[in-house]
Amino acid sequence: MYIQWFPGHMTKAIRMMEENLRLVDAVVYVLDARAVGSCINPLFQKLIAGKPALFVFNKCDLVEARDLGAWERAFAAEGRVTARSVGISGDCSEVVAGVKAVAAAKLDRFREKGATVNVRTMVVGVPNSGKSTIINAVCGRAKTVTGDRPGVTRGKQWVSVDGIDLLDTPGTLWGKFEDQKVAHHLAYIGSIREEVLDVAELACDFAAELKEKYPEALLSRYFLSELAETPAEILEQVAQARGCKARGGAPDYDRAARLLLDDFRKGRLGKLMLEKPESGVLKFKNRQ
Repeated sequence: MYIQWFPGHMTKAIRMMEENLRLVDAVVYVLDARAVGSCINPLFQKLIAGKPALFVFNKCDLVEARDLGAWERAFAAEGRVTARSVGISGDCSEVVAGVKAVAAAKLDRFREKGATVNVRTMVVGVPNSGKSTIINAVCGRAKTVTGDRPGVTRGKQWVSVDGIDLLDTPGTLWGKFEDQKVAHHLAYIGSIREEVLDVAELACDFAAELKEKYPEALLSRYFLSELAETPAEILEQVAQARGCKARGGAPDYDRAARLLLDDFRKGRLGKLMLEKPESGVLKFKNRQ
């Protein structure tokens, strides 16, 4: 399946971010831990150029710690500062500490003068990466608008907590996907609106990737003894296992497709990482 999606509001979002760059001291770059490479937006390179940046691996509870450690080492080798977050359900203290660490030079300058100042920070990421959720978790209560679909945040929103001013921004993609694997991974994690996708076809592509990388996840979740040969047949197995039937008793492929993708997004398939730094799926250093 071929995927392209870049609605007009994303162009406005990029312009808004560029206009507000002069107001901020640092950038928090939120990445979905399940698809780190695909979440690196080339349009953000201007935003982080010359600004201290903290890269936050969000939803890290949905991947194995050893797999995430490989990405942390890869980023450290590039001189990048990282932190972990599990969003609204967990501790985001690493984010606060990380922002203060990357902005230490400014804080030290004011401290030497006997003054204190808040660190003004822009939070960026692809749609549905969890930017607003992290901000709400850091603040301890819902101060921004969140949702489980891409495109919820449309305008800039400032919130303040513990010496940090956080500017939430709309989730933004880029104009053309050169690598369709990137597009698919973004679709799997929910960064692309399902209204522009053939969900059944997308789920078949996802099933094919799972069969290659994590076959045991499918076998365990859907109580299967073995996987069928083709992705469409695997989707039919999911439909049968979960009672997804259309009129007349035929398998309801659309319902099974949404169920499979939702099981992945909610972590019901287990701790699955779609990309690892050694896989060559858009290493960070290649996106500069």
